[in-house]
Amino acid sequence: MAPSPKPEPKSLRKTTGRKPGRPKGQPGVTMQLTDHPDRVIRHEPGECSGCGAGLKDAAETGMERRQVTEIPEVKATVTEHQMIEKTCPCCGQATRAAAPDGVNAPVQYGPRAAALAAYLWHGQFLSRDRACQALGDMFGCEPSPGAIAAMTKKIAVFISPAIKKIVQALIASEVAHFDETRFRVAGKLAWVHSASAGRFVLVTVHAKRGTDGMNAAGVLPAFAGIACHDAWAPYDTCTGAAGHALCNSHVLRELTAVTEIGTDLDVIWARQAIDALLALKQAADAAREAGQAAVSREDRVKHGTYYTDAAKAGIALNAARRTKLQKKRHALATRMLKRAGDYLRFARDLRVPFDNNEAERVIRMSKLRIKVSGCMRSMAGAETFCAIRSYLATASRHGIGWLDALILAAQGTPFIPGDA
Repeated sequence: MAPSPKPEPKSLRKTTGRKPGRPKGQPGVTMQLTDHPDRVIRHEPGECSGCGAGLKDAAETGMERRQVTEIPEVKATVTEHQMIEKTCPCCGQATRAAAPDGVNAPVQYGPRAAALAAYLWHGQFLSRDRACQALGDMFGCEPSPGAIAAMTKKIAVFISPAIKKIVQALIASEVAHFDETRFRVAGKLAWVHSASAGRFVLVTVHAKRGTDGMNAAGVLPAFAGIACHDAWAPYDTCTGAAGHALCNSHVLRELTAVTEIGTDLDVIWARQAIDALLALKQAADAAREAGQAAVSREDRVKHGTYYTDAAKAGIALNAARRTKLQKKRHALATRMLKRAGDYLRFARDLRVPFDNNEAERVIRMSKLRIKVSGCMRSMAGAETFCAIRSYLATASRHGIGWLDALILAAQGTPFIPGDA
């Protein structure tokens, strides 16, 4: 029998699945025996399996442990608050007791019910109707779609201080990631914008993709750190940034496409640029592990020269720009040379990552939401969704579970992230 793990404060809660809020790619913990089960049932043999003698008074010589993790049946409970009225025998004034905080209507749902509704709808991407059905099936409490919408809207109001804190932390960060993607709202095209750094994530939605949407998010206009993003031009309007770092995963995909459909000479320069970038990435990873601040000057000069020489060759080979492919390759090589400092910034400053995959991971969730449940019905609903996703992602990075964070918010006491 395998040795028991260290004691746990509560009964077994580990599963093979991924904990809500855990970043994708980090597996759950394999189930193990716990030393603190909630209930123990002893099974004793009645008679000897050999001779058939009774074992009631026999000595206990061993034990095998097996544990079953089960979720108990849970049903919603109704608590009635009776505000008693009494009349003063002296003056005749009638006085009624005040209702407890949060009990504001004759009939309403409690904070845990509201948190579960928001968790299923905006946390796990069920449609609103399916979230209603799930609550009914699991807890015998099936709110209407309108009730769920009202509950999540109320949560979005409560978490507004947390969102403001997230924006402030992102503005003050040394390096931040930015991205944007399409989003369907009320049957029309809209755009989700993301900003993230360390333990802080902001997701916003806007009708515009460019600077209007970026400025509305509130981070880039005041950001003074290093902005990591793709090579889309509107990001360069953030003139207050200390610098820009372009995503090398994007340019590697473009260069790989050149090696697949380009001429033999095009393949050579594209491959040389790929090799130079990957060599610098390897050097940056090694330098970071060694606690250094940058890649050695020797490696930067060597591989940086290979990179710029490759870009110059690509420009020369496609200077005629007679075909669409030539124009595309010429534009790629020109951008690589012109923005070489931004593409290679990761080698000079190890605070800067090689790519902008951090931002892409953040924004991928909004695409999944549309894929699973269809477009958002209104811009107000889309804004609520983005606010809750920002709150949940940030809470997760601070070690707060999604459901716990939503319960706090539904109670009117949301988790407010501290300084990074």
